[in-house]
Amino acid sequence: MMESSLSKLEQLVSDLVQQKQELLDINAALNVELAQAKDDNESLQLSLMEQEEKQGATAARIQALVERASTVSA
Repeated sequence: MMESSLSKLEQLVSDLVQQKQELLDINAALNVELAQAKDDNESLQLSLMEQEEKQGATAARIQALVERASTVSA
């Protein structure tokens, strides 16, 4: 009976060690994905800021043209 219990315990420990390694591998893969997602997010934020600057410049140019047109019409 003692030998059977010891054998079961060894198997359980072996299973736990294997599960731990699998979890470590999954964790490492998730960390890589997280780093990529952070990089993508940063790139998207920079792109958004650039687009907002362009839109602001375009809006200013349109406003200037409207004012010029209003001045000429008056």
